[in-house]
Amino acid sequence: MSARFGVDIGGTFTDLVVIDETTGAIRVGKVLTTAKDPAHGVEQGVQTLLDEAHVVPAHVRAVAHGTTLATNALIERKGARTALLTTEGFRDAVEIQREGRYDMYDLLIDTPAPLVPRRWRREVPERLLPDGAVLRPLDEVAARRVIAELIDEGVEAIAICLLHAYLNPVHERRLAALVGELASHVAVSCSSDVVPEIREYERTSTTTANVYVAPLMARYLEDLERRLHGLGVPGQLYVMQSSGGIALPPLARRLPIRLVESGPAAGALAAAQAARERGDARLLSFDMGGTTAKACVIDGGAPLVAREFEVARADRFKKGSGLPIRVPVIEMIEIGAGGGSIARVDRMGLLKVGPDSAGADPGPACYNLGGRQPTVTDADLLLGYLDAEFFLGGRMRLDRAAAERAVVEHVGRALGLDATTAAWGIHRVVNESMAAAARIHGIERGRDLRAYPLFAFGGAGPVHCWQVARILKVPRILLPFGAGAISAWGLLAAPLAFDFVRTVRARLDAADWDALNRLFAAMEAEGRELLARAGVAPEAASVSRLAEMRYAGQGHEVEAHVPNGRLSASSLPTITAAFEDAYRALY
Repeated sequence: MSARFGVDIGGTFTDLVVIDETTGAIRVGKVLTTAKDPAHGVEQGVQTLLDEAHVVPAHVRAVAHGTTLATNALIERKGARTALLTTEGFRDAVEIQREGRYDMYDLLIDTPAPLVPRRWRREVPERLLPDGAVLRPLDEVAARRVIAELIDEGVEAIAICLLHAYLNPVHERRLAALVGELASHVAVSCSSDVVPEIREYERTSTTTANVYVAPLMARYLEDLERRLHGLGVPGQLYVMQSSGGIALPPLARRLPIRLVESGPAAGALAAAQAARERGDARLLSFDMGGTTAKACVIDGGAPLVAREFEVARADRFKKGSGLPIRVPVIEMIEIGAGGGSIARVDRMGLLKVGPDSAGADPGPACYNLGGRQPTVTDADLLLGYLDAEFFLGGRMRLDRAAAERAVVEHVGRALGLDATTAAWGIHRVVNESMAAAARIHGIERGRDLRAYPLFAFGGAGPVHCWQVARILKVPRILLPFGAGAISAWGLLAAPLAFDFVRTVRARLDAADWDALNRLFAAMEAEGRELLARAGVAPEAASVSRLAEMRYAGQGHEVEAHVPNGRLSASSLPTITAAFEDAYRALY
């Protein structure tokens, strides 16, 4: 006998799914998220579901896990005290950013503050040339002095990002070794390990974000593994990555930045699986939980994947207002509208919903856990969309009177509306906001959402999908069984997967094909070794190659597929055609 668990921690609820692989039986569960100690909620949920499903803990062979812990730490600025070591003369590159303005007409623009304050951004004497050659060797005496000063000042983590280190990591590796000699307890991340790519600001931002959350994620994963073993669960813990693949804890601890969007990614994978099973080439994934709603375009039975995204945006809907993170991520738009989103009337007398949320603590007013603000869940209860006696399968009773008091006191009186009309207003506003964001998401990717069936899930997704679908004019709605825990099920559908990247700058018609073949072979060998270490048979592994290319003179690249096998000058027409197809589809 064997069983597998999927566990997804959301802002309000922690969702769980267990599959008995002997009988095929599936059971779902939900517990309130314990925000101050997320592993405790997971432990509670696993124990409850083991009892309900009559699964012996010793029979659990795997637990796949998705979490928003890293995301929350970046948004709330609750990571480690982090320092940055960089090339002499480039201390402020991370604050200068790209020099552009994400809103050129706003004179009071808020730019995202770096994770590392200026007093902890230190320069070291060294310099590499753009081809990776050493112009000035690393001054180890000066480097030791700088590192010792930072340690004396109490830093807990150090990011190392030197100019052109993506081509030659020798100086970064030596600095990391010096940190290890002087303070082995301090977490270290080198840009040549985290994101060995061109573009100084993006590389530095990603590396600092990685080490900023590394101590927190290491403690959390160790605590979670300990708690699972304490329950008698011997199975391997897997962690969902933002790209849609699952990884083992050692990689997650070394590169925690790859987990930033791990929870939402699982839901998109579940939608993609549903599309393939139904034979649908396309779907619009609509995931509405307690804190946020997410929309994701599924094309060809797979979600769209981006090579970069932003966290902690100063303006939720404006690109460039957040910290750039250069890692693969399933591409979706997130709207600050979930079941726990708080409704209010602003000073202009307009009804607003979100992005602030009541979460699990204190929760919506109808939960009777201390919440007094009106939320989307309170409005849905008053409108009859929720059964007060059968919430969470009858394990949690909702208080209709408390919901009515909150809606009337904070919205109804201000607008001169009764409870039902005010609740309907909240419901309509949140639906319009989600539909507008989803439409923008489709337009930016050149997709007409009127051709995409809506796949709705999450605790609040099925409640709101009809109105959202009506506004978007989609052809039909699909509602899966156990919709509230579909993201947890998506974790069990995820493959073990790893992504590797290297930078080569050359014109394609003058490429060094031997050098390209060596790079692809090295990345493939590294990936196969990791898969083998995780127990994947060699014949079960597959490889996909991608290249980011641009027309000469352009500023940014377009991603296109590259054929497997040995590349040569005869591969040029195939690669060119793939690039032109991708370019045409995008623009």
